[in-house]
Amino acid sequence: MSSIQNMTSGRPGRLIFSFALPLMVGNLFQQFYTVADAMIVGQVLGVSAIASVGAAEWMIWMAMGMIQGFTQGFSIWIAQEFGADRPKQLRAVAANSVVLAAAVALAMLIAGQLCAAPVLHILNTPGTVFPDALRYMQTIFWGIPITMTYNLLASVLRALGNGKTPLHAMVFAAAVNIALDLLFVAGLKMGVASAAAATVIAQLFAGLLCLAKIRGIDLLRMTKEDLSLRGRTCAHLLVLGFPMAFQNAVISVGGMIVQYVVNGFGVLFIAGFTATNKLYGMLEVAATSYGFAMTTYAGQNLGAGRIDRIRQGYRSAMGIAMVTSVIIALAMVFGGRSILRCFISGDAKTVADTLAVAYHYLFIMSVCLPILYYLHVTRSCIQGMGNTVLPMVSGFAEFFMRTGSALLLPVLLGQEGIFYAEILAWTGADAVLCFSYFYCIRRS
Repeated sequence: MSSIQNMTSGRPGRLIFSFALPLMVGNLFQQFYTVADAMIVGQVLGVSAIASVGAAEWMIWMAMGMIQGFTQGFSIWIAQEFGADRPKQLRAVAANSVVLAAAVALAMLIAGQLCAAPVLHILNTPGTVFPDALRYMQTIFWGIPITMTYNLLASVLRALGNGKTPLHAMVFAAAVNIALDLLFVAGLKMGVASAAAATVIAQLFAGLLCLAKIRGIDLLRMTKEDLSLRGRTCAHLLVLGFPMAFQNAVISVGGMIVQYVVNGFGVLFIAGFTATNKLYGMLEVAATSYGFAMTTYAGQNLGAGRIDRIRQGYRSAMGIAMVTSVIIALAMVFGGRSILRCFISGDAKTVADTLAVAYHYLFIMSVCLPILYYLHVTRSCIQGMGNTVLPMVSGFAEFFMRTGSALLLPVLLGQEGIFYAEILAWTGADAVLCFSYFYCIRRS
């Protein structure tokens, strides 16, 4: 039982932070190898190569976001059953989650391969980066079943209060990914697509480590009865998972529209914009970790009927998140320029022009970072309480603010306007989530 943690008793702030910390380190390693991909591609293959990765980024983010939405949604019910101490029902939910995840992964793999080239054309991807962007995207999509497997296993572990195993998996995967990047891209000169292959292989190792841990948890030892498909169970899992997946898909479509606008500003602007977007994950790494912690914490305490503890935990998590966001913002404002240089290579003017775009965008996002951290903690708390519809509504608000800003502000402000689309998207989502949190607390 040391592999799981009950969060229905003890000090909320300490529980949430101690649970989030290994997730934070694990997510940091995951982001580190994503950043390493971009650094190695940018330094070895040049500005055009990093632009091709950026051109593929939002469609890949859509696929990954949908995977995380489904698996995180499934895990909400697992956390609730664990908090309510109903092991038989927990195993049935976990077994049906596996079947649904497999079906979703297959559908996404087929759709991704069919849609990759048409979407790149729709996004006005420059011809100089189109071939590499397509190969990069298609390679990532072939690995969707592997990515789904890792995310489902990690979500189950987090639902049971185990944040350490996903950490160990990500640390190992980061080492594998960077080693393969250096081998494939820098050593064997296999091109941009080989960086995507390295990521998929790293995810495979992460999934295997999580599987090994799950096989040792007695609570998840399944009988034939547990493995039988149940229509109502599958339906409720989809009710939880689909809104979260759809929410991420809608957000991604907004990102694609932003990418369409960015693609019209030329390769140097795309490269600078992409360099900062690669740091985006580093900016929100603590926010997503606090979010995962809040989903598990709220789910377990809702199952145990402890609404008072959900309120206490939310206040504690929000305080920790605000302090963290300010620390990260200061680090990026004063040290971000040096980090961004690692993504960019070329002649002096090319580097200077690309860096100017990248740092300006990074500065604006860093200053507004508390808005993003409020979003993650609040949305995850609501999802943990079993309501995935209102967070989906916040995703629509995010979409409309992002796309409206991306299409309108560049007309009024030029290139400067595109930098504010992300901030306004966060703000729109927060406006919905603030109301939604109090509504859900009162209804619980």
